[in-house]
Amino acid sequence: AADGGVPIFCQALPATDCRASIPIYERGRFISCIFMCGSKMEETDREAVATAVQRVAGMLQRPDQLDKVEQYRRREARKKASVEARLKAAIQSQLDGVRTGLSQLHNALNDVKDIQRSLADVNKDWRQSINTIENLKDVKDAVVQHSQLAAAVENLKNIFSVPEIVRETQDLIDQGQLLQAHRKLMDLEHSRDDLMYEQYRMDSKNTRDMNLIDCYFGDVQKLSEELAKQLWMVIQRALVTVRRDPTLLVSVVRIIDREEKIDRRMLDRNKQTGFIPPGRPKKWKEKMFNVLDRTVTTRIEGTQADTRESDKMWLVRHLEIIRKYVLDDLLVAKNLLDQCFPPHYEIFKNLLSMYHQALSARMQDLASEDLEANEIVSLLTWVLNTYQSEEMMGNPELAPEVDVNFLPPLVSQDVVDDLLNTYMSTLTTNIIGWLRKALETDKKDWLKENEPESDQDGYYQTTLPAIVFQMFEQNLQVATQISEDLKIKVLHLCLQQMSTFLIRYKDEAHLYKEEHLRNRQYHPCYVHYMVAIINNCQTFKESIVSLKKKYLTPVMEDIMASSHACIYAVLDDVAKEGCLSLLDEVFMDLEPHLNELMTRKWLAGSNAVDTICVTVEDYFHDFARIKKPYKKVFAELNLEYLRVQSCV
Repeated sequence: AADGGVPIFCQALPATDCRASIPIYERGRFISCIFMCGSKMEETDREAVATAVQRVAGMLQRPDQLDKVEQYRRREARKKASVEARLKAAIQSQLDGVRTGLSQLHNALNDVKDIQRSLADVNKDWRQSINTIENLKDVKDAVVQHSQLAAAVENLKNIFSVPEIVRETQDLIDQGQLLQAHRKLMDLEHSRDDLMYEQYRMDSKNTRDMNLIDCYFGDVQKLSEELAKQLWMVIQRALVTVRRDPTLLVSVVRIIDREEKIDRRMLDRNKQTGFIPPGRPKKWKEKMFNVLDRTVTTRIEGTQADTRESDKMWLVRHLEIIRKYVLDDLLVAKNLLDQCFPPHYEIFKNLLSMYHQALSARMQDLASEDLEANEIVSLLTWVLNTYQSEEMMGNPELAPEVDVNFLPPLVSQDVVDDLLNTYMSTLTTNIIGWLRKALETDKKDWLKENEPESDQDGYYQTTLPAIVFQMFEQNLQVATQISEDLKIKVLHLCLQQMSTFLIRYKDEAHLYKEEHLRNRQYHPCYVHYMVAIINNCQTFKESIVSLKKKYLTPVMEDIMASSHACIYAVLDDVAKEGCLSLLDEVFMDLEPHLNELMTRKWLAGSNAVDTICVTVEDYFHDFARIKKPYKKVFAELNLEYLRVQSCV
């Protein structure tokens, strides 16, 4: 409360303003609120007095503070004046906002009343104009009829000369003047479409008149189809035409682009009016890409000139022709064809996709055929390596439009896995057959009357190790061209079959020995070939080590060490048995002469010792051709053999 006891907000707001801004039916509530505020203010006054008493008591606790009473009074008066000034400013600001809000609400109420009156007037005028609109129906029909007549007058020249224009257009198409022919065709279609549109506007259900117009312009649709045939012929030979007559190709593309714009315009009008001319939309751009797609597919499929019956290398030739054709076509498309089409056609990108899809379909077809092992290798090498190499899609002249890192695979991984499984199965069968044939050939050599061949160091040997590992080497080289994983699988297969083969090799050597013992005259070079068999074991070992170094990493070599150890053990067994067979052969020859020693015959002058020496010397020359690793084994077995014989 101010000094006079009147609330501050009542001092700030004139009484007349308060009464004017409050409706009569709200004044009682307002007065009651004032009384409530008054009671609250009395309570606040009492609390303020109590607080003031406490503060004064705190200030005057000592006698010397009484001298400062006047100073305390002035200070509190200043504080009171400052607080009242801020309070008055805040109340005045709130009251100004309330006054402004009330004024705006009053103006809004007046505006709403004005709008209500205006809507009533509009409703009244609308009801009065209904009859007037119905009376204007005849005028509307006259306007539509006038529009139709105006369209007829505008197209009158074309209407009467339709047959003549059709003949001229056909002649232009036959002469290859496609742009001029298309211009006349557009004029004919424009006349027909305008007449049919006006008829549709007047009476959309009158199909008789619509059919009459369509029948009169019936040759126009035939001309459009004839022109389209000529366009598709040019598009089919686009890669050839762009080099010989690029102007013709550009004309065809311009015609297609015009038709695309007309299609869009007709479709927009169809959304607005529901009318669409016959034959629209033509979708010539879509049809153009379909023609290109069929052309690419035909070109890929037509590259197979031979069959397996006529040429064993048919697949290699087929894939090479595809590679050459695709690379040449894409280079032409990038350097020449792309310049004849609008940029938004993205002709090179679309052609690249078409070629990829056609190639993928062709590779799938080839993969589904009953391919031989070498054909599977050729196909996988082409699909996994050649396709993305610089010889094809990785060609620098195709960059940067073609990035091999983003090219999808030609065939799915499932197809690749199936081909690899088929290849491994076929290769397993082939290796078994090759090893069997090689061993049979080697066995025939054992029966020869001529000594086996010698290597550069003079050691006896047969061609078996060379044949076997040449076969392994060829298959590993082929597998390396396909993938690292296949190379490891093929090497593992070769060593696995090698282990099985050596067991059979051991058995055949043992049978060779038994057959010889049954008739020692039947195998004149038995000793020489047995030495060669022993030496073959060392050659096999050396070849295996060579394959490991060439095709295995140290890690893989450690993983496959156990299988190698098994092979080495079998080879050592074969060599050891061969050495024992040679020792048996020696002592079988020496046994009659050794039995003569220390007998009366020997004392009477037998030449048994000379015969023993000559025989041992003869065998020594043959055994000297055993390779060093097994020569030591032979010597150890010889000592053991003598020890056993002496005990006997």
